Amino acid sequence: MSELLSAAAPAIQWYPGHIAKAERALTDNLAKVDLVIEVRDARIPTATGHPRLQRWIQGKQHLLVLNRRDMIPTAAREAWDAWFRAQGQTPWWSDAKAGTGVKQLQQAAIRAGDALNERRRSRGMKPRPVRALMLGFPNVGKSALINRLVRQKVVDSARRAGVTRSLRWVRLGQDLDLLDAPGVLPPRLDDQLAALRLALCDDIGQAAYDGEAVAMAFVRMLAELEAVPAAGVSAGLLERRYGLPVPPLQGAIPDAHGWLEAAAGRHTSGDLARMAQRLLDDYRRGMLGPLALELP
Repeated sequence: MSELLSAAAPAIQWYPGHIAKAERALTDNLAKVDLVIEVRDARIPTATGHPRLQRWIQGKQHLLVLNRRDMIPTAAREAWDAWFRAQGQTPWWSDAKAGTGVKQLQQAAIRAGDALNERRRSRGMKPRPVRALMLGFPNVGKSALINRLVRQKVVDSARRAGVTRSLRWVRLGQDLDLLDAPGVLPPRLDDQLAALRLALCDDIGQAAYDGEAVAMAFVRMLAELEAVPAAGVSAGLLERRYGLPVPPLQGAIPDAHGWLEAAAGRHTSGDLARMAQRLLDDYRRGMLGPLALELP
């Protein structure tokens, strides 16, 4: 995918103090954990994969959850499902908001616990509840998943990054104890395309990026994704939503700045920042339909 962020746009970086503190606490608690339940955003499965994951799950069972399955087209989900299975990884698809896929995830965690306790018995040890860690980037839906698993609100959950700020244990029946961890990010986001996708999906804090620059990059990204059927971006998507076509700048490159200015003039009294936020919020709330920003 071509360069989407303008060279003049500031780099997207976000590593607040509570995340650094949470990662230290996470490292301290890893020895107590039998199973790692890794949650990623289905819209951007690669961008929400942590580079330190293999170090954290070493010697432990691992379940991969792709949350927000409702926000991507079926074709994209099928493509990612086949891709992960080809890598030897079974993905568990969920929509924590609606509860879809949560029961299947719980059953998979219990099966992993049964296998662990069978090994304990074979060594002459008593079975015990399995200790699982829920791990992932900020705002991928970990807390919402936990509340669905417990069937009550036991942890705070909101569609913004940084709600969970400390580790806490939650009992899921007699067989499973779950450690809810704050979202963890790499200390530095070297891949700026991945960082852009994180910003678009609201999986990093708003202090990390310039909203207008990210909105214009989104307009350019949508134009490129029109050529990828599985992404779900139909021709004229923004024109249907906002009543304005995206004009070309040079060849096939869309004039994202010109479109944002025109849209601001029509919808937000010329306020570019408000129009940029409106566009991003519409995408994050699903008002533009199910779209996949990454494909295998």
